[in-house]
This record gives sequence, C-alpha cells and structure tokens, in this order.
Amino acid sequence: MPAKAAAAVTTEIMEVGASLGNMPGLQFKEELSWRAGKSIAIADLLRRLQALHREMRDMEQEENERDSFTKAAKDLASPNLLAHKDKGVRAWTACCLVDILRLCAPDAPYTGQQLKDIFNMLITVVLPALSDPSNAYNQQHLYVLTSLSQVKSIVLLTDIPSSDPLMVHLFTSFFDLLAGSTKTSTGEQLGKNVEFHMTSILVTMVDESATLPSEVVDVIVAQFLRTDPRVMNGIVGKGKKHAATLDEKQSTLTLKELPPAYTMAKTICISCPEKMARHVSQYFNDVIVDASSSSAAKSMGKKTSHRRVSDDLDNSDLENGNGPTDEDLNELYKVHQLLRELWRACPMVLQNVIPQLEAELSAENVHLRSLATETFGDIISGIGAAGLPPPSILDPAAFPPFDLSDTAESTLNVNVLTKPSSPQPFPQTYSQAYASFLGRSHDRSPVIRSAWTTGIGRILTTSAGGVGLAQPEEDRLIKDLARMLGDAEEKVRISAVQVVGTFSFRAVVFKLGSSGGLDKPGSVLAVLAERVRDRKHAVRVEAMRVLASLWGVASGALAAAEEQVISTIGAAPSKILDTYYANDMDLMVLLDHVLYEQLLPLSYPPVKAKSAKLANGYSQKVRESQTSGDAETDIIDPDKVRTERILLLVRDLDERAKKVFFAMQTQQTQLAKVMTAYLQRCEDFNGGVMDENEKPVKEHMARLINTFAQRLPDSLKATESLWKFAKMHDRRSYQLIRFCMAPESDYRTVVKAIKEFTKRIEQSATASQELLNILIPLLYRVSLIVYNKSHVAAIMEYSRTDDKSLAATAHELLREISTRTPEILKAHVQEICMILQDEAPNSKKTNDAGAVDNLKACASYALKFADEIPQDRKFVQAMTSFALHGTPAEAAKHAVTIIMTASDKKELLAKDLVAKCINSFEYGGEGFLARLATLSQFMLLAPHQANQESDAVSEIAIEKVLLQVRTSSTESPESYSWSPTLDTECEAKCWALKILVNRIRSHPEPDTLSEMADPVYKLLSTLVTKSGEVSSAQDTPPAHKSKLRLTAACLCLKLCTKKHTDALFTSTAFNALALVAQDPVLNVRSSFMQRLKKYLGHQKLPQRFYTIPFLLAFEPSASLKSDNTTWIRSRTAAFYALKAQQPSSKGSIVMESVFARLLSLLAHHPDYDNTAEDLVDFARYLLYYLQPVATAENLSVIYHIAQRVKQSRDAIDPSPAYDNSLYHLSDLAQLTIRKYEDAHNWNIQTLPGKVRLPTSLYTELKDHGDAQRIAEKNYLPDGVEEGVEELVKTSMRAARSQGKKRRNEGDHEFNRRESKRAKQIPTRKAPPKEKKANPAATPTKTPKKTKRKSSEDAVPSGERRRSGRVQTTGGAYKERGDEEDDEEMGEGVAVWKYEDGEETSEQEPEDQEEEEVDEPTPKLSPKPSPKAKKGALFARGGKKHAKGR
Repeated sequence: MPAKAAAAVTTEIMEVGASLGNMPGLQFKEELSWRAGKSIAIADLLRRLQALHREMRDMEQEENERDSFTKAAKDLASPNLLAHKDKGVRAWTACCLVDILRLCAPDAPYTGQQLKDIFNMLITVVLPALSDPSNAYNQQHLYVLTSLSQVKSIVLLTDIPSSDPLMVHLFTSFFDLLAGSTKTSTGEQLGKNVEFHMTSILVTMVDESATLPSEVVDVIVAQFLRTDPRVMNGIVGKGKKHAATLDEKQSTLTLKELPPAYTMAKTICISCPEKMARHVSQYFNDVIVDASSSSAAKSMGKKTSHRRVSDDLDNSDLENGNGPTDEDLNELYKVHQLLRELWRACPMVLQNVIPQLEAELSAENVHLRSLATETFGDIISGIGAAGLPPPSILDPAAFPPFDLSDTAESTLNVNVLTKPSSPQPFPQTYSQAYASFLGRSHDRSPVIRSAWTTGIGRILTTSAGGVGLAQPEEDRLIKDLARMLGDAEEKVRISAVQVVGTFSFRAVVFKLGSSGGLDKPGSVLAVLAERVRDRKHAVRVEAMRVLASLWGVASGALAAAEEQVISTIGAAPSKILDTYYANDMDLMVLLDHVLYEQLLPLSYPPVKAKSAKLANGYSQKVRESQTSGDAETDIIDPDKVRTERILLLVRDLDERAKKVFFAMQTQQTQLAKVMTAYLQRCEDFNGGVMDENEKPVKEHMARLINTFAQRLPDSLKATESLWKFAKMHDRRSYQLIRFCMAPESDYRTVVKAIKEFTKRIEQSATASQELLNILIPLLYRVSLIVYNKSHVAAIMEYSRTDDKSLAATAHELLREISTRTPEILKAHVQEICMILQDEAPNSKKTNDAGAVDNLKACASYALKFADEIPQDRKFVQAMTSFALHGTPAEAAKHAVTIIMTASDKKELLAKDLVAKCINSFEYGGEGFLARLATLSQFMLLAPHQANQESDAVSEIAIEKVLLQVRTSSTESPESYSWSPTLDTECEAKCWALKILVNRIRSHPEPDTLSEMADPVYKLLSTLVTKSGEVSSAQDTPPAHKSKLRLTAACLCLKLCTKKHTDALFTSTAFNALALVAQDPVLNVRSSFMQRLKKYLGHQKLPQRFYTIPFLLAFEPSASLKSDNTTWIRSRTAAFYALKAQQPSSKGSIVMESVFARLLSLLAHHPDYDNTAEDLVDFARYLLYYLQPVATAENLSVIYHIAQRVKQSRDAIDPSPAYDNSLYHLSDLAQLTIRKYEDAHNWNIQTLPGKVRLPTSLYTELKDHGDAQRIAEKNYLPDGVEEGVEELVKTSMRAARSQGKKRRNEGDHEFNRRESKRAKQIPTRKAPPKEKKANPAATPTKTPKKTKRKSSEDAVPSGERRRSGRVQTTGGAYKERGDEEDDEEMGEGVAVWKYEDGEETSEQEPEDQEEEEVDEPTPKLSPKPSPKAKKGALFARGGKKHAKGR
C-alpha cells in the first residue's frame, strides 16, 4: 500500500477502536535502543528481543492497539539493532520486525528509508543465512522467511524508492541458496518448506511488481539453464562461492528430480504466465538485437558486397566479415538453449517468442537460421538444455542379441533432465511455425538442411517429445528423411545416415521399416543401403557402419525367424558385400573393418553366463530356446554362438554377395603365403642390418610389399608403412601375425593375437596411427577368423541337427572350408571318418544327405594329409559302400577320391570296384548312378585299372546311357527349356559324358591321344552345336537338352585347361562353344560364364577364351551383364597392374590382342550379315569391348589391330565370303574406334611397328595388288557411319549417367585423365569417307556369297588356337608358326596353368567343379527383344545363319 495513504487509514482504525472501547496492546516496556557509549549487554538485549517476539508472536491482527507498537517499532528500526555485530541480535531483531509488519499490516509504521534499511538487513543478512541449516539461529531465520511468505510483507519492497538492487539481490540470493551447496558438515539439508516459502515470496514479487528489473528476468530465466552443465559456469553462479559445487551437481547423470532452483523458476513462470511471457519475449528480443547490432556495426567498418558469396557456415558470413562474433554466437546459443528448456517447463511463456523464432528461420544470416532450425527440432522433440539422453547404441557385439519380444525398458539411470518431454503437441499448437520449420528442408544452405535432418530424426525418435505424431505426419517425416539420405551435399547425407544410427532397433523395425525394407526402392532403409556405394568415402563409412550394426543387433531376431525383421534388415549383409564389385580399394578396406567389427565382431560374444544388458539400456534375458532350467544349458558356448552368427550371415546373402564373402575367405589362403614370405624376409632384413644377401632380400621384400600395397588405397603410404614395420623389427609382432594365420590356432588365440598386436603398435614409440591403419586390414585378411578350427565342431553339429534351419548353410560352409583350408579339419577328421563309417550305405540302407559334405571335407583333407586318414578295414569298407551305393552320386565320387588318395591298397581296390561297377551294372538298377560316378572318377584317378575294361565302360556310357532316350516328351523336337530339377536319366547322361572326358584327361600317351579324343570331341561338339540333342531320333526331352549342352560346354572348358587336350580343340569348335554364352536359357548362359570366368581367373585357359565374355553385349539379363562387365574391368585392371610391374613383358597387353580374335569370332557369328542395319548392331559388340578395355594409351594398339585384319585372310575357313566379312568388320572397327576417340578427345598414335595376328585365325595376303585394292576400298555401306556415331553418343550418355562413379573400378582408367598430350604425336587414321567421286572407294555390289560351311563340319584335329600378341617393336610383318605363338602365349601375365591331372594343394579335388553344373539356380531367361536377338541364339545359328552366306 502507498505510504501517503497510511495516515488516513490509521485515523480510521483509531476511530473504529474508540467506538468499540479500549483494546489490549503491547505490554513490553523495556528499552531496546541506547545512546552512544551506553550500549545494552548482548545477553540482556537478546532476552528483551526474545520476550518481545514471544509476546507479538501470539497476537492477532486487528485485535490490539496499534499505538502500543509505536515505540517498539521505532527501537527495532534503529541502526543499533539493524547493524548489530551479533548474529543472534540480528536474527531476533528480524523476527520482531516481521511481527511488527504483520501486526501493523497493511501499513508499516516506518518511513521509506526505514523500510529500505529493514529490508536491506533482511535480504542481505538474515535470509541468505538459511543456506546453513546447522546455524544456531536457523529457526529464527526460517520464521522470518515464513512470515514474509505468509503475510506477504515482502510486497512493501515494491513501494520503496530505488529498490531494484534489493529486488535483484533477493532473487539472486534465493536462487543461489537453492542451487548452491545444500549440505553442511552435519549433513543436514534444506527442508522443502524453505523452498516453498522462497518460491511464494518470489511469485508475490513478480505478481505485485509493475515492472521487473532486467537483471531479475536474467536471473529467473538463467535457472532453466541449470540443467545444462556445459554452460553453467558461464551464466550461473559466476563469482559465487558455490559455483563449483553447482556444476558438479548438474553434471550428475542419475538425478531423480529437477534442481530446486529450476523448479522455483518454473513455478514463477507458471504462476505469472502473462507477465513472464512479456518479459521473456523482451529478453529474447534484446539478445537477438544485440547480436544483430554487433554484426551490423562490424560490417559498417568494412566494404562488403551486397551479394552473398555463399550461404554455408564455412565460407559465407565469416569470410565476408559480417557474421556474428564468437561472443555473439555464444549468447545466441545460450538463449536458444533457454528456449528449449522453457518449452519443456512452461510453454505458455513462449507465446510471443515462437513467432520471433519462426522469423529467424527466414533470416539472411545463416547462423541464426541454423540455430533456429536446431532449436525448433529440439523444441518439437521435447529436448531441453541438458540435451539428449544417452543414445541407443547399436552394439552388434552385445549378447544375447536383441529380441523384439524384449520390450521392457530399464528404469535404471533414467535422467529426468534429458528425458524428452513436450507438454504440448507443437505441430497443433503452432501449426504455422511448424510448417515454416518443415520448409527448411529445401533451404539453399547444406548446413541448414543438415541441421533440419538431425531435427526431424529427433522428432521421430522421441515421438515429438512423447506426445506422439499423427500417422500421416510421421509418414511424411520418414519420407523426408529418405530424401535427405539422397541429398546432393555430402554433409547432409552424413547427417541423415547418423540420424538413422540414433534410432533404437525397435524403432528401426517398426517405425522406419513401415516405409519398406532394404529391398523396397525409395524407403529409408533402401536409400541407406545405396549410401554404402556413395561417391564420398565419409558417407560410405557412416552408412556401412550403421547398416552393419543394424544387422548385428538384429541377428537374434533373424535367428528367431522374425518375419518383419527379415523383410526389413535381412538383406543388409548382401547390400554391404555387394560394394566389393565396385573394385574400390577404399571400399575393400572398409569392408574388412565392417565384416570383423560389426557383422562378425571379433569380441562376439562377450562371455557371460545367463544374461547380458545392451548398452542402449534394454535388458535382455536368455530366451527359452537358450535355457531350459538346468545347469548345463546355462553355460554358453561362445564358439557355437559365434558360429550361429556366421551361418546366419551366409544364409542371408544373395548369390553375388555370397561369392564376395567366400572370395574374401579364399584370399586368406593366398595372402597368408605372401605374409609368411614377408615375415621371413623381415627376419632376414634384421631391421636393415644384414651381413650378406642384402640386395636379394631387399628386392624380394620390395616385391612382397608391392603385392600388399596394390591391395590398399594409397599404395605409396602402404609401401612406406610396410618398410617402416620391417625396420622396427619387432619379433613379437611377427609371431603374433603367425598366430593369426596358423591353422592350429583356435579363435581365442587369433583374437588375442590381433588385440596384442594392435596394442603393441599403438604403444610403440616409433609407430604411428597410420601404420596401424595399414596393418590392421592386412591382418584381418590373413587371419583365420571365419574358417577357424573352433567353428568346425559347431558347423558339423548344425549340419546334422538343422537347428534354426541352418543345416544347408552349414553344409555349404563346410564344403568351402574343406576346399580352401582343409588344415583346420585336422582336429575333427577322425570324428568325420567315424560319422562316415556309421552312415555307410548298402543295398538296403541309404546314407544321410549330409554325408556328401563330410565326404568332400574328408577328401579335401586327404589330398594334403593322406597319412592321417584311417587305413583300417572298416573305414575302407565304408568308402567302398559309398562308391557302390552312395546317394547322391557325388558321394561316390568323393569316396573314390579318398580311396585313391589315402588307401595303401588303392590299385587293388580300384580294380575290384571297377569290376563290380561293370559286372552288375544295369540302368535303373540299385546304385547305378553311384557306379557311373565311380567309373568317372576311376577313369581320372586310376586310368590303368579302368582302361583294362575300357570297352565295357564305353559301352555303358555310350550305348546304355547316352544314346538311349527313356523319358518321353510331348513337346516338339525344336523345344528347348530348363527344368529346376534334374531327373535320373539326365544325370546319368552327364556322368556318362564325364566318364568319356576323364578318360581323355588321364590318357598317359600323347601320341595316341588324338585318336582317342577325336570321337569325344565330336560328341561334345554335336551336343554344343545341336543344342544338347544327341539322339538320331531327335526325341531328347527339351529340359535334358539344355542341361546336356551346358554340361558338354563345361567339359570342353575342362579339357582346354590341359595343354595337350587344348591343342585338339579347333577354332571352329571354339567358335561354336563361344555361342553358348548366348544360349536362350539364362541358367545355361550364367552357369557357362561362371565356369569360364573361374578358369580364366585361375589362369587355366588360353588367351583366346577372353573373347567369349564380349559376346554378352546384347545380354537381356541386367545382373548377368553387369557382373560380366565388372569382371572384364577387374581382369583388365589386373593386367594393367602387372604391366606396371613388368613393363617389358610381352604378355602385358592381353586384352588388347584379344581384339583380333573378337573380330574373327564375329565374322563367323551365325547372325552376321553385311547389311547396314546388322553392321550397326555388330558395332555394339565393339563398343562393349572398348568401354572397359580402351584407354588413351592403348587405343592406338587396338586401332592398329583393326587395320591389320584388313591386310589378312581368314584361316579358319578360307573363302571369299569370310574374307569379305573380315574386311567389313575391320572397317567397322576402325570407324567405331575413331568415333570413340572423338567422344573422349583422345589421339590415336602411330605405332613404330606392325602387329602380329594369330596364325590360327589369319593368313597373309600373298598378292601385293590384292592387298592394295583391299586397303583402299571402303567396305561399309551407306548409313553405317551415321548409325555408329549415334550409337557411340548414346553409349556415352548412358555411361555418364550411370558410371561417373565407376572410374575407380579399374586402376587402368587413371590414364584417362591425360586426355591430351603436351607433345603431339602423328596419328594414323583411316582414309576419309568422302570419296564418292572415286569409284575405287565406292562400295560395290558383290556377287552372292557361297554358302559357308556349317560349324559342325569336320576340322583337322591337329589344328589349334594361336595367341594374338601385339608386337610393338619395328620390323616387317611376318607370319609365325605354332611354336612362336605358343612361346609368346606363355610369357608375362598371359601365363595360364594347364591342369596336368595332379591335384594341387590350393585347388578343389579333381573334377570338383562339375558339381556346379548339376544344380544351377533354376531361372528362365526373359525373352530378348528383337534388337537383342544377337544375345540369345543357339549355336546352330539364327534365321540369317540358316540362309547361308
């Protein structure tokens, strides 16, 4: 109440009192004041004050005479008491004063100055003393606080002139009191009543004050940042004695309630929403204006352009000089943090601030836009100043793995400060601001889009702060997240990937998975999978880590066959491993890390007995499938658990990814040998100190280091690091690496060795992190991690029990282990042999289906360690039983391999088994397929014993099996199809073919080989050219024909892996075989190409077979064509890498010299014709060759080869018709190369010499006049040039749109960067086409060609294929003989390994590859379009071939 009204009110009360009679008054009469020098003793003073307080405490308002308080009130306000040095005096004085204020209310019997002195003592002395509950006068202090709160005497402070400092001190001291140390030496805490009364006092002050000092507003709002330990020291408690204690408390992550100061500020805002809304709005506006004014003042002093250079934080405002200073940014950050917490605590005070924040979204200053975008995202998500709770960590190594049935979230360590909580649904409360926020997804700045992406991720993970999102709104945000994953800017894509990584496993499955799984285009997870092949390595790293971790966490649900998890995440490993085909070294290293750190973590599983807890806060229990209550099942077998993860991974892989996985394991065997040699050379190198053989050691080590360096991204750094490692000469590290590679090392030994090796490198004084980054991928590649002996027992158990439907995968993995690293089976081979003995079949009993894999494992092991295979009679008898009665027939084959490898009576057993197979053979009889397989393998491994019965064996194979047709078919003789199942008759014919082929492969006498092989080659050629038809009645079932054609083609490839049998395979037969790559059935094409690429990759086939992959230019299957193109690029890159190592090698231009053979193959193609339309179509073959092979450096060689073809004649079928076809193709090739050259801005250089062509395909033109006439004539008809030009342009556009990322897929393509030479070299080009005036150059109509010979015509058996090397040295052209071709073919990278009939330690058991032919993936080819007819025709030719030439 104002002081000027006090007199009137007092008079009124006195008059009322007089009318009512005399009222009791204060009885206290003692003195409380004194003159100077006559002070009252402290004891007496305390007694008097206590007596006065006791009397007034019991009095009620309006029941006592007011005048009786006048003297006591005056004495209490004297400076002697207010400033007394004794704490007790001050405390009791304060109690009496608040009693006076209560009894005299509503008017205080004091002047303004007296009130100021009184409240100064109360606010600065008495109330702050409440911070010490152990104070002797704490009850008096509490009484004062209670009275001020209940009587609301504190409101008098608003009537005091210049009271703002006191008000600021009141608020500051109260907040500091609650936020400071609440414990004393006695351990006593402040009571809740203290907090309540303080809050009441401050609410009264805010409510009764017309205005609040800005400092008070600052103090109030600052309390909301007490939840953020990161900024506490900067804005709260600065300079206060409890600042350090405060920061320590707020950093606690296990708070059970909000800080008291925070709660008090929240209560103030809730109690006075309108006033606080006005003050908070002004506070926010002042900070923004200050920051903007600072930026404007700064920019005024500098001349800057009105046009922004960029809108990115990295190069915009800061570079232009008009951005906020660091201090401004700090203040802006604090105020936006404050808004986050205010929304959580009291959103009603932000009703005027949200529109201001919305305006920031459109600010020109990118800093403000970024802060506003981040703040909106956190406000909608209910995230306060304390930030997010600990993120959900996708720990792929956690055990047990997560199960969707485990839904209970742990209540431990729940931090109330960080738990997202939104009191209101922001999208509905502020719909316009929410729409503006969503519009930031199209902001021009990638920084804003990145912040926006993070924001919507938090909205989705928190379900908008717990209030939930409408389904359409959630679907929209998920769709936007998918769009951000494909943003043009790298940082936006990284943010989007990281956002996906913050989702819990359940949220990924049920929330993100609602838009579709990895296989649904456009879904979040599908776009995430695309990012693993992103053009930026940083994005690939994040995407692959997140995707692999998701699968690792989901492995438990995958094992439990959760359909939703399988459809959502099951394909993740395939998407990751598919990046291997990009042939990018950075990706290769990343794959190593992801495979052994996320998909199959080295630390998985952490050994725990009964339960485990994920790092993301979810508690998991061992499921019923893992425990049954007894003690034995509570014990976890880490090897079995890990094996299950491996089997799940392999099971979920598609065919492409599975090839990659097995290839990564296969390279372990190869690289381990290189590493062994490298470690030995490191020992010899001795840190660089050698007494002898220094040069050979260094040269050998350099080659070994180069082998490793070529497999790493930065070969120069890798080379330097590997030399540095050798100079360190750490013998312990050498031994640790050997432990990792040793087959006898169990999994625990390998992992411990890797960890110790990593630790040694990290702690080494001479090693750097870069050295570790180089060595760890190499260590992963050479270590036996997957194919480890610890896993074999569990794999065998899964193969027998089919637990969780993993038997088929276990069998497949066991086959791979037995083939690649049979050494690790050493501890289990006896067990395998015992199982085989128990499962041995007989005439009344069949063996188990899994016996085939056990037999193969045993056979592979026997090839290396024959002495460790049992020799006892029972085991030999079991193998004999498998050879006669095994099912499927593969079992008999492997049993024969074991007998011939390990038995000491192999000759006797072979003779006996051959006799049994022949004597009791009857088609359809018991075990007849096993007997055919047995005869086939004995023909290979025991030719002497088998050939003693050669006539009988031939009769069985040919007369009783091949030439008989026992399965009737209702389809027409021309029908040709594929069956997903292989019936008995077709399988028998396949084994019969293998019998005949194996007889040739094992024939010991080269002189008589041709006589024996000719009929077999003729039979195989008939099957290839006649589409699998061998019966004269033309009644072979269509499904048999496709299978027989494929088998015959693969057997031809097998024969050509031997040098002496390859010599008998004629060029005509080769051309017919090549057309199998264009078979109308996809399964035939893909299986044939798979076998061809396998042999070429192992360098077992001659160079001419490199022409066949280029026939897939018209392949209708996109996946097959893509795989083929990738393989060509890979092989070309390998040849270029070898060329870099051996520049002088003649075999370094294999792919270039193949071009001459390709032209010959196309000239003999059954679809070839000299019309303009067909020639343009055939130019697609040439382009399909040029795209992966041609570079600026080798284009001259290819062009010269095309020219040289026009200077030769056909040697396969000498005739004018074929010569004319070659000349047409030569001109077509030159034209295509020139157009391709122009499209790339390359220059064709003149070669110093002439190119030699393979003499088996081309012969020399004897007549000089004919040669001159042919060279000058243009054989191309009108319209070809325009068609080829358009074809090249179309292919270039397609390449640019699809393959800009593919430049890294072949190391040789780095040459394309040198598009122009500083020194121009004279070029040689074909004569210009504008020669219509010259009759000699005009295409003339040629007479009708004579009919070509059919590809089935006989060819001299001695004719063989020649190499097509390019000779770059000078000298006249000269045709070479067969010996010269053979010598050149054997040099450099063109060296291939002919099989010699003996098994090597690295390859499968002999004839092992044929099993791939038996069970190819059943899939019919889509019908090719008319333009793609070249890609899917029989070897017997299409319609044009039927017309003849």
